[in-house]
Amino acid sequence: MRMQSVIRAIYPAQCVACDAQTESEFGLCGACWRETKFIGGLICDTCGAPLPGEDTGTIEQCDDCMTIARPWDHGRAGLIYTGIGRKLVLGFKHGDRTDLARPAAIWLARMARPLLRDDTVLVPVPLHWVRRVQRRYNQAALLAHALGRELGVPVCSDALLRPKKTKPLEGHSRDARFAALSGAIVPNPKCADVIAGKPVLIVDDVMTSGATLAASAEAAKAAGATHVSIVTLARVVKDA
Repeated sequence: MRMQSVIRAIYPAQCVACDAQTESEFGLCGACWRETKFIGGLICDTCGAPLPGEDTGTIEQCDDCMTIARPWDHGRAGLIYTGIGRKLVLGFKHGDRTDLARPAAIWLARMARPLLRDDTVLVPVPLHWVRRVQRRYNQAALLAHALGRELGVPVCSDALLRPKKTKPLEGHSRDARFAALSGAIVPNPKCADVIAGKPVLIVDDVMTSGATLAASAEAAKAAGATHVSIVTLARVVKDA
């Protein structure tokens, strides 16, 4: 405890989104917390997007999930992809901010817990090996492992593979995203026994159209998963 106090005196805890000092490690300062749009209240049961109105306990869906066939059962997201939330996701994904996996998992755990079933396995969305080498890490895998520790749930990092290298999908239409991801993600035969006959919770950093998550869910079902849900750190929301 004395050593920790000395370290804290030399290196005080800082907000993960800015340089402001905080009372604890891996947290947000008051200003950044107020500016971060955490998702709560009435949400879409399929993707986790926030919906207008009050939560009355009934199952609701957003417009997209009512018109697009989703190959998973339930979905949740931790925060809206805008402002501080967008800054954190981009830093985590492209800025070597691997330290963000820990606070992200804490925020996401509250949304993910209701999706857990007996023997649930967390499975991250995979990266193509070229992109994995370029980025040096798979942010979805880091998030899955941090979330697994927070929830006490096993993680299988290699359950899904991405043998098809796709171009960056930013700025593409919804149809183009789904076309590009068709057949891009497949089950790993070496890990078939890990998820076959078990419920799977797929983990990713952000959901835009849902094309990547759809390809991952289809691959998990092809591997024998009995129930598939998805959870993402952030959700892109129209007019957020």
